Amino acid sequence: MQREIHKEIIGKCQTGDRKAQYQLYSLYSSAMYNICRRMMVDEDEAKDLLQESFVEAFIQIKKLKDISFFSAWIKRITINKCLNAMRKKKLFALSLEEGIEVVEEIENDDDLIQLEAKQVLEAIEKLAPGHRAVLNLYLFEGYDHKEIGQILNITESASKSQFSKAKARIRNILEEQKDQSYGTG
Repeated sequence: MQREIHKEIIGKCQTGDRKAQYQLYSLYSSAMYNICRRMMVDEDEAKDLLQESFVEAFIQIKKLKDISFFSAWIKRITINKCLNAMRKKKLFALSLEEGIEVVEEIENDDDLIQLEAKQVLEAIEKLAPGHRAVLNLYLFEGYDHKEIGQILNITESASKSQFSKAKARIRNILEEQKDQSYGTG
């Protein structure tokens, strides 16, 4: 039932219905903002990219042939907007290129998520942009390393390396926080 309502709203958006656009924005903006916020450190920049993503989506929505794929489509637009913003800063390319080496991927990702979500998200914000992008695409968006390599125009092994480095850096940040909270740091 809810899926049919979404399809109806998306269909109206394809005809330029402003009320339907607002409804669609209300349905998807929170999830897309979370993507922007995880990928961009600056909250205002995340908000701007969210708006840009929806503007582009509403301009391009007539080209969407199968409206049942809207969720994946808007997600891809949002991720691309964030990646393009990172590339424009040129920090992204530098952080991806620094010391790329193949590091064996650690099988168990659960140890990374055992701490409070707020601490982990704060640690993610401290990562270099390239590391943050790979980590977000892998952990939160569900892409595999081959797909990430294609999205970011890097090798699969570089994606694995960046992911491994990101996890190690997060562990270090969280250990430092833990040490500081116990007064040993």
